[in-house]
Amino acid sequence: MSDLVFSDPVRSAVLDPAHLGDIEGALGTIYQGDISHRRSWLSRLRTLAVIAGPGLIVMVGDNDAGAFSTYSQAGQNYGTALMWTLLLLAPVLYVNQEMVLRLGTVTGVGHARLILERFGRFWGAFSVIDLFLLNGLTIVTEFIGIDLALGYLGVPRPWGIVVAAGVIIAAASTGSFRRFERFSLALCFFSLLLLPVFLIAHPPLGEIGRALVVPAFPVGAKLSDVMLLVIAIVGTTIAPWQLFFQQSYVIDKRITPHFMAYGKADLLIGIGVVLIGAIAMMAFTAVAFQGTPGFGQFSDAGSVAAGMEAYAGRAAGVMFALALLDASIIGASAVSLSTAYAIGDVLALRHSLHRKATDARGFYAVYAGLIAVAACLVLFGNDTLLGLLTNAVQTLAGVLLPSATVFLLLLCNDKAVLGPWVNGRWLNLFTGAVIWVLVMLSMILTVATVFTDISGETILMILGGGTALGIVGFGALASAGRGGLGRRATNGPVLQGHLRAMRMTWRMPPLETLPPPRMSFSKRVWMGILRAYLFAAVALVIVKVVQIAAGQ
Repeated sequence: MSDLVFSDPVRSAVLDPAHLGDIEGALGTIYQGDISHRRSWLSRLRTLAVIAGPGLIVMVGDNDAGAFSTYSQAGQNYGTALMWTLLLLAPVLYVNQEMVLRLGTVTGVGHARLILERFGRFWGAFSVIDLFLLNGLTIVTEFIGIDLALGYLGVPRPWGIVVAAGVIIAAASTGSFRRFERFSLALCFFSLLLLPVFLIAHPPLGEIGRALVVPAFPVGAKLSDVMLLVIAIVGTTIAPWQLFFQQSYVIDKRITPHFMAYGKADLLIGIGVVLIGAIAMMAFTAVAFQGTPGFGQFSDAGSVAAGMEAYAGRAAGVMFALALLDASIIGASAVSLSTAYAIGDVLALRHSLHRKATDARGFYAVYAGLIAVAACLVLFGNDTLLGLLTNAVQTLAGVLLPSATVFLLLLCNDKAVLGPWVNGRWLNLFTGAVIWVLVMLSMILTVATVFTDISGETILMILGGGTALGIVGFGALASAGRGGLGRRATNGPVLQGHLRAMRMTWRMPPLETLPPPRMSFSKRVWMGILRAYLFAAVALVIVKVVQIAAGQ
């Protein structure tokens, strides 16, 4: 019972007062202090309509220009053979984003600030700097997607990019959270343009069903190329910016633990939408390019639009290009916003979409600056440089993702931060296994970036050895019942009821009142190893990109 006793916070930990107040969703308002029980299905649906947004936007934003490129490449080069990877990633998506949803609603503090306060200046600075650089490069890839879509649609390149940048900046600068969310949800709705393309292409449903549930590798394909594409699918589906965005957006929307269940439902809807889009892209590109000279010859998303036109008519090509344009705009908006939120968190700036631009100058300057710089790079940069930036984004995202997930897991086991909301044992085991897999994939990606002639057998050896080591390690942790595996399950209706009651009222106290985190010797050693690996991996990637640029 002692493990369930937590102090109720006296004051809120929220950094910006604009993060407190009524929940003003795109489709309605829930007034501050409204904790009434929603008994009817109609009232629950109305509440979900107000809460919906954070999970849906972060997931649809994840189906951005980079995702269009990766999923289309998988379909054009290998048909439906790699579609099974998407279903495997669905639970990983949910677990990761559910943890940041919990952190946001319970703490009221953004992800970057929690890392800074709980793990020190180095990791706080590292998380923000790497997020800033990676997100900046990612936004460039979004404008490359905008450029490709506009080129196919016949829109003049300079004017189209300038207008797109202006729309993205203006949408977030009105001083109204509700207006921004309505804009974002409208983009989420238009992402469903992929469905008519799927219907026009009419790929065989039986083949899609088998490809989703039966893991297979393309016959005759080079193993190393396939493995690297699988890693790219993981990297484009699970990205570091998602963690920072959803946690801060939940806070800015003023969602409290009382509405946690609705936040989870919103997240599940978003995951469903992103999977539908990814499956549709793999399926219709597979059927459109099968048996053509373009099969196995992916170049970019613009060529996919042309291929869809050749196979299914002009309407299919136009809808694919419009969906790419839509995805690039929502991706640029969400990624820029995640960066502005993180910098606002760490520097204690006013950082809320509820504030006008004149009331949060630093926050909006970061947001608009990233968009403007990315648009200029695409307008005035050469194709070789932009291609290198795109490759660098995919590689750096894969290298940095394990560290982001490590800190997410540590924060969700910090009782001073989450109190009765900390992870359970089995969730920690699952998340630990995911982190281990991500570390292995990250190492493979780093090695493949430096040694481009890596063989498929070498990749399988790394995976096999790492998997065996991971099974032994996690088996030892599970049997020992220690090593930071989280709280044990609480049995009995009385204790369960007590825990539920505490969860509804418990919020994290102000950060300055929290006791320092417990850092065991083993945890310090592993964090030191992580730091060394990240420095080495990032340095190798930068050197390789510079070498390629110099050679070209």
